[in-house]
Amino acid sequence: MFKAIKVDKGNSGYTATLEEIDEKMLPEGEVTVSVEYSTLNYKDALAITGKSPVVRSFPMVPGIDFSGTVVSSRDSKFSEGDRVLLNGWGVGENHWGGLSQRARVKADWLLPLPEELSTEDAMGLGTAGYTAMLCVKALAEHGVRPEHGDILVTGAAGGVGSVALYLLAKRGYRVVASTGRSADSEYLTELGASEIIDREELNKPGKPLGKERWVGAVDVVGSHTLANICASTKYGGVVTACGLAQGMELPASVAPFILRGVSLVGIDSVYCPLEKRKAAWADLAKELDVVRLQSVTETIGLSETVSKAQALLDGKIRGRLVVDVNR
Repeated sequence: MFKAIKVDKGNSGYTATLEEIDEKMLPEGEVTVSVEYSTLNYKDALAITGKSPVVRSFPMVPGIDFSGTVVSSRDSKFSEGDRVLLNGWGVGENHWGGLSQRARVKADWLLPLPEELSTEDAMGLGTAGYTAMLCVKALAEHGVRPEHGDILVTGAAGGVGSVALYLLAKRGYRVVASTGRSADSEYLTELGASEIIDREELNKPGKPLGKERWVGAVDVVGSHTLANICASTKYGGVVTACGLAQGMELPASVAPFILRGVSLVGIDSVYCPLEKRKAAWADLAKELDVVRLQSVTETIGLSETVSKAQALLDGKIRGRLVVDVNR
């Protein structure tokens, strides 16, 4: 038996509860993992609260990532005792996920944990940190360098935003942080923000083209915010999009793309190819500052995840929520 958060939908409605589950109930997969840490991400909060149809089948154990140790493996790529991590692949949506003390998954979904990281460090970064690194690498791969100008990070006090801000500042970029919480100004400055703007500047319908303000962006918000970011991006700039906190629609004009040569780059962390995953995690392991990571994370127990989910959706959580599934 093991403990897990189980989401279900039936005659009594949508429920998310901490339960004891028989290991025989685990889904198919070549590798069984003793999970040590998971995280509470925006998508997990949607799955737990039922605010969006994230869960594809019921019952479901949410949790889009986890780290832990291999208990058994029917695939030669992994052996008992190996430290591993997982991000995405539909885990926590259509395959039981990481908010659990046990997980069984396909071997191709797992990555060996970089030697520099503990299982707790890995989830301190988690899918949010991994996604942030994919965005940062995309900007660099598209030729955006620190001397070219400012980089905007939206949702800067959140999971992806906090890590992206830190990574960009560490690489020498001047970062403009967008947030809706003025109380987080000191926190964002400590992470490396050179300038802080209120999200209200970006989240309303805007003009097809605005004043050129930044050469690149990491956006987790979507909707009008993303449209306004593109409209205010400098000639030849690059905008990376990885979230939809404001909405999935994009009420934008083609003007930034055909008049300023702006590039909009989509960042997918769920089905990202293996080699790109390995490269992102290798860079995270090299650039990680454990003390800085601890300053942007809060560790909670498995039993606290349901109550924290709504707070996360309400924008009341700063940084990263790591879940110790054995606490």
